[in-house]
Amino acid sequence: MEKKLYIETYGCQMNIADSDVIASVLSGTGHRLVKDPGEAGLILINTCSVRENAEQRVLNRLKQLRHLKKKNPGLIVGLAGCMAERLREKLFDTEDLIDIVAGPDSYRDLPSLVAEAASGKKAMNVQLSRCETYSDILPHSGHDGISAFISITRGCNNMCSYCIVPYVRGAERSRNPESILGEARMHFESGFREVTLLGQNVDSYKWVSGNETIEFHALIAAVAGIDPRLRVRFTTSHPKDLSEELLKTMAEQNNICKHIHLPVQSGSSRILRLMNREYTREDYMSRIEAIRRIIPECSVSTDIISGFCTETDEDHRETLSLMEWAGFDFAFMFRYSERPGTRAARKLRDDVPEEVKTKRLNEIISLQNSLSLRSKKNDLGKIHEVLVEGYSKRSKEDLTGRTSQNKVVVFPGDYRKRGDYVNVLIEKYTSATLKGRII
Repeated sequence: MEKKLYIETYGCQMNIADSDVIASVLSGTGHRLVKDPGEAGLILINTCSVRENAEQRVLNRLKQLRHLKKKNPGLIVGLAGCMAERLREKLFDTEDLIDIVAGPDSYRDLPSLVAEAASGKKAMNVQLSRCETYSDILPHSGHDGISAFISITRGCNNMCSYCIVPYVRGAERSRNPESILGEARMHFESGFREVTLLGQNVDSYKWVSGNETIEFHALIAAVAGIDPRLRVRFTTSHPKDLSEELLKTMAEQNNICKHIHLPVQSGSSRILRLMNREYTREDYMSRIEAIRRIIPECSVSTDIISGFCTETDEDHRETLSLMEWAGFDFAFMFRYSERPGTRAARKLRDDVPEEVKTKRLNEIISLQNSLSLRSKKNDLGKIHEVLVEGYSKRSKEDLTGRTSQNKVVVFPGDYRKRGDYVNVLIEKYTSATLKGRII
């Protein structure tokens, strides 16, 4: 008998990929994805714990779903992912709505967890694994058929002092390259025209089999070699591991997109040391210089944390000056929020007042807006190859897509071009978007 499954995903692209794995596992027990939670007999919320507000959004969403449980007492509601791993039994104590708690390494066990919940029991598996990569599970993608996400590593070994990821996703392990290539080929043959290789730190990917060692630059070259019509992206890079071999591979392969997301977090070497980032301000600048030298047309985006423990006005000014020097094309910017269980929570005092964090964050955002505007202005009059993703959100007369540099472009066009590559002359710009016409 067909069962209806609704999955709601919070957090990063890795969680989107994980939701596809969950859907694939449960399709084997007759579950079919639906888009309306009101239709479902099983609702799974795939969660993120990286920031406090991500968890709060999930808790608010659970309150909104409570009426569905009242309407359908047989409805099973589960929490999956990092938040499930972090809070574990507490979720059963505080949220009587929840029937299943499944950590990020327990998705193979979901059919038995669902069966247990259907019998009226609370079901939980949050055991972390040193080897699970889901490499043999071809994901069930419910996406647009243009862009797909492929996890190439799971977990993280970096132990940044502010970060909860190593505690909720476990130690880093790399996935079999043949399974990655097989998944990428499957997506391309199904009509996808772009894949993004995902990992907490993709640069440290390493697969060892016998006398053969495959590192990230060789893996991405192999994926790009599947077909020149397949665009390849990747995220996230770590400054300490970004290699010149990778940069040279990107420069040589036209279909490896010319964009690198390289989180800096702070421009102060003192703060970076407290964050346990394992590089200095000067180290980070050397990586940017290498990118500019080897791939001049490459765009660079970043992550920045405002108000980390003990951050002074001088530390903050160093962040602003590094941003100005690097000229980031875009950035994800956040106030520091202490995550229970991290080294920073145990060893450091969250002593920067919230109003100071907010003031500094606003200054960071203001500067980045001007940098993004400058970046877009530099594209004026240029012709970019754009992969058409669909209609613009604002108009059914305009299409949207992205350049190799991951910049959004809006232009008039026919929806039948979706999935095609078109050349677009850039004629206008804002800090967020390029605008032009097909030539």
